This record gives sequence, structure tokens and C-alpha cells, in this order.
Amino acid sequence: MPSHPHRQSPRVGPRHRLKGLGVALLACAALLAGSAHAEPRDGGVLNLVAQPEPPSLMHGVVTHVSTQYVSGKVLQGLLTFDTALTPQPVLAKSWNVSADGLTYTFELQPDVKWHDGKPLSEQDVLFSFNTFYPEVDKRVASIFEQYVASIDSSAPLHVTFHLKKPFAPLLSLLGSGLRPVVPKHLYEGTDFRANPYNLKPVGTGPFVFQEWKRGAWIKLAKNPDYWKKGLPHLDAVIFHVIPDGSSRAAAFERNDVQVLRGGDADYSDLKRLSALPDVTASDKGWELYAGLAFLQINTRKPPLDNPKVRQAILYALNRDFIVNNIFFGAGQVAQGPFAAASPYHDPQLPQYANDLKKAKALIAESGVDVGAVRIRLLNGEKGGAWERLAEYTKQVLQPLGFKVQVVTSDAATWFQRVSDWDFDLTYNFIFQIGDPYLTNAYLYRTDYILKTSPFANVGGYSNPEVDRLWNQVADTAEGPERQKLYGQLERVLNDELPIAPIFEMRYPTLFHKQVHNLLRTATSLNEDYESVYLDAPAP
Repeated sequence: MPSHPHRQSPRVGPRHRLKGLGVALLACAALLAGSAHAEPRDGGVLNLVAQPEPPSLMHGVVTHVSTQYVSGKVLQGLLTFDTALTPQPVLAKSWNVSADGLTYTFELQPDVKWHDGKPLSEQDVLFSFNTFYPEVDKRVASIFEQYVASIDSSAPLHVTFHLKKPFAPLLSLLGSGLRPVVPKHLYEGTDFRANPYNLKPVGTGPFVFQEWKRGAWIKLAKNPDYWKKGLPHLDAVIFHVIPDGSSRAAAFERNDVQVLRGGDADYSDLKRLSALPDVTASDKGWELYAGLAFLQINTRKPPLDNPKVRQAILYALNRDFIVNNIFFGAGQVAQGPFAAASPYHDPQLPQYANDLKKAKALIAESGVDVGAVRIRLLNGEKGGAWERLAEYTKQVLQPLGFKVQVVTSDAATWFQRVSDWDFDLTYNFIFQIGDPYLTNAYLYRTDYILKTSPFANVGGYSNPEVDRLWNQVADTAEGPERQKLYGQLERVLNDELPIAPIFEMRYPTLFHKQVHNLLRTATSLNEDYESVYLDAPAP
């Protein structure tokens, strides 16, 4: 297949054009941020926190952040992105894109084995994207139905995506870290969602699943047959289940765990922990993911089916207070349904400043008795800050006449209840992966009113004009017209507020200085940790 090195290539967003996709991309360690230490040390155990304890260990089925954090060391995808948002090979050794943007051909890495000894082949990739993901991920099914004509193989270790029409976000879709290649021999002919290997994953990554003791730990061991010779450096990775935030902070302070993600410790402890003499704090490693926290609203249920009531709720919430006092400055107030730094966000979008008087006026205009029904605010045990946010929301809404009951559940129960639409209000967040079509769209589209996950349209919002605009932005080439369509779309969503955007999340990662090569990609913490190593313990 001819390559076209000077053709404009697909991208994550207009600010980050993925250059040279017509040329086969080969692994190059120099593109990634290296360590100051010339010789990485082999050995040692890296201790992390599983917060919350994941509902599954197969993030191809359950796209929960805690699941991806663990299973990202076991399972691998075709590609990833470095911190400059340039695509980098993983299981795909290289790829070519045709000049018309309709054909993507991937060459797979040779001599890769699954952890059970079976060889990785093109059949695993074909099964993953022709069968597995269209079944378990309705987003993929929808995109593939609209844009993908076929996926086939013309030679061993080669897979070709044939598109019906150009789809710029394809590499973002494949490289988001959420769609690892699946072992065909373990999943074919099974109930994918109930497959036992979702709890004991078999992958191609540098670490092998060893043990999951519920409520205590998840242990991963070094893969002695990893396809990258000399890697990984670590002997094991252990994820400790520590439900209490202060206990997680104490474990980190004692160096019982060496890494804390944003949210692993209570936000009130971050400043103190960051100041410890042997600790490094960094915001790197989240370049691909723009985190957006929001109040998810079940728009089926009165009085939440009234847009004026939803607007009143957002006016009543002091989002500056939420960011600065509940999350201790680890974020910024959301400016709309799309991330403020996104080139697709309209900077002229009207804002919802904190205004209790305005909120009360909107309730009066709605003509709704907001206290006639008790509202259940479902809290998903994400940590102390989120619990305080739920209680704060209850207090703020009381002067408007709402009767709010906060219901707290474990992460797995929260996931299931929200997926089943069994909530009135709940706080949730997504990672906007470049183009909003890949993530935000599924919170709003009518065809995604599905009982699949909390990241579908569980609120039941349906607007034919919004559906039309989502379809148009997907079919429109980059340029002023697409920008205009996104502007129209964001204004409708901002006015009707089926979801109330609260704040854009920052993700400070804290780690002891004995840990090296931790933050090397745009989704670092959820990656495979093949290059991570530890200094030798002090004598």
C-alpha cells in the first residue's frame, strides 16, 4: 500500500495534528521522556492504591478508571500517544494511511505471546474489532456502523480498516487506552460481559495477573516472556485496597505505597504530601484526557425534567467554592459542556455564575413544586471530597425547596445503579479524549439511552436537533463549518442542561523519588509500566 508522508493526517484535535501518519511509525524511545538514570535497575515491587476497588479487571468491558488503572498493565492496545499527543506503537509495529483517508493498514509486532503462551495474531485483532467491541461497546458499534466498511487481513500480522468515509478520530479511538486487543481463544463463543477472564485477565503486557483478594489487594507479577526483551524492570505491582482516605495518605507518607493519583488521597492532604522531601508532584501524564466533572441528571423524573429547574440547580451551586474549598484548588470551574482548553469549546458561551436569587426566580418561573418528590443523590464512594460535595449539594438545594437524600454505595453498586437509570442525581466525570464526538456525544445522543454504563445517556435526554448536530459534526471536515456546528451544539446543551458541568479536573500525581519513568505517555498512569523502575533500597 502506498504511503503519503505529506498528507494531512487524522488528529486528536486541531491543536495537535498527528503528523506523518502516512509514514510507518516505529518505536523510538527517544521520543519519550527518559530518566536521568542511565541504567534502570531491575527488581523491586511497586505498591499502588486501588481506589476505588475496581468492579472488573477487563477495561475493554468495564471502562471504569479504576479498572483501566489495574488492567492497563496486563492488557495492551494497538497504539498509544506520547505527551506531545503523537501516536506511538504498542501492539501495532507500524501503520499506513491511504491518501484518501479510507484505508488504515496496521502491521503487528512479531513474536508476541499471550500470558497463557498462545501467540498473538491478526485474528485476535480482527475478533476484537469485528466482534468483541461492537458487542460490548455501543459507542464502537455506532461509529463502526457509520464509518467502517470492513476490517480484514491480507497477510499474517497485518490488519486493514476499510472506511466508508474519512473519520479523523480513528487513531484517537484506537489509542485512547480503552480498547485493548482481546484474546480470541478465550472470548470467542462466550458471554463477553460474564467471561471469567474479566476477573483474571490474560493479556500481552509486561505484567501477569496473579491474585485478587477482595478488599485487600490485587497482585500482578513480572511477565518473564514479555515480547520486549529486558522489560519490565519491576518484579511485581501490587494495588492495595484502602477504603479510608486518611489511611491512604498515611500509607503513602510511610512509603508503604509509592504512588498516589489525584483522588487516591483526600484533596485536603495533597499540599502536605506534595511538600514531603522525598516526594515529587506532577500534572503530567494526562495530556490525552481532559477530565470534566458534572452533575448527571435523570431528566425523566419530575421536577428534573424541567430545564428551568436544572438551570436553577446550577445557579445554586457555588462552583468556585467546590473547586477551592472541597477539592482544594485541584481544578477550575467548567465553562461549558466541552473542556475550556478544547478548540471545539465556544469561549463566548453564556455562564452560570453562582446566583441563589436567580435560582429561586427560575424555580418560580417553572411553576413546579420541587419539594413534592424526594430527590435521591447517589454517591459512588469516590473519596472524601466527593462525599463532601454530595452533602454540600444537599444543603445548597434545600433553600430552593428540594428534599434531597444522599445515598452512598460502593463503586460497583454505583456503577450498576447508574447504568440501570436507578438514580435522580449523581456526580460523575469523563475524560474528553480530543474530539468531543468520541466521548461527550454519548452522554447526550438519543440512540445512547442505554443501560450499558454510567457513561451512556443514562439521564434519558432526547433532542432531535442535538442528534442532528452530533451527526453533522461527525460528517463535516475540519474547518470553520465544523467549528460553527460545534458552537451551535454546545449552546443548546448549555441552555437545556441535561447534564450540569461542574469543574475541570486536575490530576496531580504524587510519587516518591525512588520511582522512575512513571509519566512517559499522555495516559501514563493507566499504561503498562514496562519501563518503570525503583532505586535500590537504602542499606
